[in-house]
Amino acid sequence: MSDQRPAYAADPSRTRGRIQQPSESPTRSEFQRDRDRIIHSTAFRRLQHKTQVFLHHEGHHFRTRLTHTLEMSQIARSIARALRLDEDLAEAVALAHDLGHTPFGHAGERVLAEKMKAWGGFDHNIQALRVVTLLENRYASHDGLNLTWETLEGILKHNGPVVGGTQGVSHWGQEVGSALAEIPASTDLMPETYASLEAQVAAIADDIAYNSHDIDDAARAGLISIDDLAEIPLVGPIAREVIALWPGLERGRQIHEVQRRLITRSIENVIAESTGRIAAAAPASPDAVRQAGRALVGFSPEMAEAEKALKQFLFERVYRHPSVMAPVKRSEEVVGRLFDAYLAGGDLPGHWGMSYRNASDEAGRARIVSDFVAGMTDPFALDEYARLFDERPEFR
Repeated sequence: MSDQRPAYAADPSRTRGRIQQPSESPTRSEFQRDRDRIIHSTAFRRLQHKTQVFLHHEGHHFRTRLTHTLEMSQIARSIARALRLDEDLAEAVALAHDLGHTPFGHAGERVLAEKMKAWGGFDHNIQALRVVTLLENRYASHDGLNLTWETLEGILKHNGPVVGGTQGVSHWGQEVGSALAEIPASTDLMPETYASLEAQVAAIADDIAYNSHDIDDAARAGLISIDDLAEIPLVGPIAREVIALWPGLERGRQIHEVQRRLITRSIENVIAESTGRIAAAAPASPDAVRQAGRALVGFSPEMAEAEKALKQFLFERVYRHPSVMAPVKRSEEVVGRLFDAYLAGGDLPGHWGMSYRNASDEAGRARIVSDFVAGMTDPFALDEYARLFDERPEFR
């Protein structure tokens, strides 16, 4: 990055540090090291077999959590570069943001949130923190990945401040105070403030990625057509433009053209809007960004309204389509029965079973079961289901 780094950009040489201080690297910044540790983690590899929208069995060309994460991280780097922020921190937050996701997408998360109500709750953002600080154990000298404070903060708060701070609950209902009490960080993660600009970039990149790519996957699945898109805010003008330019082009290529143009225009809008917000706020430091009282990275008001309408369209036509919802209901049953069986009998493999037996109370056992189930891939969950119940769930 250029020496002309803006005062509000995160500076890896001024990080708030790690729990364990590693040896210095002559070739990588602290945020680059975070990125690399995330990419080499087991939890990151597992994302290739975790559901995004369409379940794993439905085809090899649909997005998984891994492909979504890679596409999102590329968008985050592009925006961070244009805003002269630290690209490596934006990428690290993007790469880690879904590490806490359960098998079968939000279906699994809903089940764990309900099952864990009596023991503090469950939320995939907080679970991602547990993964990178407690559960991903590969290093000889410490548990977790030993990431910098800035990356941990971004994982927790990339979607904005946690309402109520340590006294509040997360979006999915997990108690923040008790959850963060278990998370080792070099200093307070300040859940009540906004995150860095780099983390805000990762959040908007997530929106851009799943809006555009869910359109592509839904078209592949035959749930929507380019003609459906022509009447929807934000994407409608692009769809009509593509149809006018290439009326005889095969529909798959038309949809891809709509998708890529939507990504480009969304990125350009975010860059223009965020440049104006940052200039108006004139933050003199990353901490001034945290105390700004609003997100400084985002869509313009007009784009935000249109994007909301697109999300509503996708919710109605894709996420709640019967062909999507039927396997979702079945996968919720799988996750629920697995959780109940493990909690009742402790029949967990390897060190998980030992941790379960050594837990001091029911709350401790429930959290171990929750951690284990959340870390499963879709295929492993189905294998475990077959082992425990001697049946294989049918999704088709």
